[in-house]
Amino acid sequence: MADGFIRWYRESAATSVFAQQVELFAEQGIVLPHPVRGVPFVLDVEGEQVPMEQEELGLLLGHRIADITMTWWFSANTNIIDTFAYEPLGCEIQTLWLDGLTFEEAARVEAAATVAATKLPVPTRAVIVDRRGISDPEDWDSLVLYDGDRVPRIPDVVLTQSHIAQKLAEASTGLARQEAGAGLWQLAWPRPE
Repeated sequence: MADGFIRWYRESAATSVFAQQVELFAEQGIVLPHPVRGVPFVLDVEGEQVPMEQEELGLLLGHRIADITMTWWFSANTNIIDTFAYEPLGCEIQTLWLDGLTFEEAARVEAAATVAATKLPVPTRAVIVDRRGISDPEDWDSLVLYDGDRVPRIPDVVLTQSHIAQKLAEASTGLARQEAGAGLWQLAWPRPE
């Protein structure tokens, strides 16, 4: 079983929308530069934090040449680990890990991802919110990237395009479904008692 996560699949844009995402996340109190040290951090292969200028990080993300793991910050001591990956099908995948966050902090990360998914000028394929970590992030790749039919274990919320929403609705009972804007549907499952 995985830790809680939010996995955001979106089309690759001709130009990166990273700077816009930084602004939208900041509106939710989630900042890229460390609140005290004033610079963003990426994680190296050993998990050590390496400072990097925001413009340099934006350029690396824009080149789409390798996966990059970095941190977002609520405070000097509370961060979110975030991995950007690129698929050859022209899709960017961003996975935000929720482990170690309070319920309120996790809700703010969810709100930031939802706002960004509906406001950025890049089409979103899906945002998977699995607060409890009952599925693995990669479990969603077949359905979202390759139009597969296998529906992973039920998460908390999915924000997705209509054809994926239809597959989820057909595979699940008790699903609440509503329009979320930007051509996306929000699907939520009842919480277990």
